[in-house]
Amino acid sequence: MPKVKIPRKSTTVDMTAMCDVAFLLLSFFILATKQKPPEVLTVTPPSSVASQVAPDNAILITLIKDGRTFLMLGDETKKSDILKNINDAKGLGLSPAELAKWNKQQFIGLPLNKIKGSLALAKEIPADKMEGIPTDSTNNEMVDWLRSVTNVYAGGDQKALEKMLLVKGDNNALYPAFKNIKQAFKKNDIYKFRIVTNGQAPPPGSELAKTAAASK
Repeated sequence: MPKVKIPRKSTTVDMTAMCDVAFLLLSFFILATKQKPPEVLTVTPPSSVASQVAPDNAILITLIKDGRTFLMLGDETKKSDILKNINDAKGLGLSPAELAKWNKQQFIGLPLNKIKGSLALAKEIPADKMEGIPTDSTNNEMVDWLRSVTNVYAGGDQKALEKMLLVKGDNNALYPAFKNIKQAFKKNDIYKFRIVTNGQAPPPGSELAKTAAASK
């Protein structure tokens, strides 16, 4: 008896639901991903073979080529407290609304006595127009900033704070400017911080190269 042939029909799959899920996931990752904060100005740091990754919540001091210094408070959970602390300690007289506006700015690059006036402006002053935080030997305001940082983080893990403190200096910046930043750390009893460098491969045959190869 001949076999009954079952007619073949083309298979169709409705991809609508899958496309909806894909676009929902894509939208979620775009909105949830934390973008890298913009740099104050272009900085060319020295090179090293270090491979540690800077934390997202870093407190970053940036020293550019002409000696101007900027500060970025990356820890959003403590940023408003640091700003409030230095406002109270230095008598800046900022209102809650001005503090809230200041908290939205990505970086700090003005003397303390010019903060209130800058917050009254309709537009934020661009980085290349800022004069930087004074760090000279007669008026080192980085001491005040780091004191407010240590006040806010007091009682916590000192080693965890040290890992968050980063200094990114231009390779052509003069050493006295960097020395004044070091003095600001020292006056706040902070003796360890990290230097941001451009990573490069370790020299072939060196111990670092062997360690890197072994870890792969």
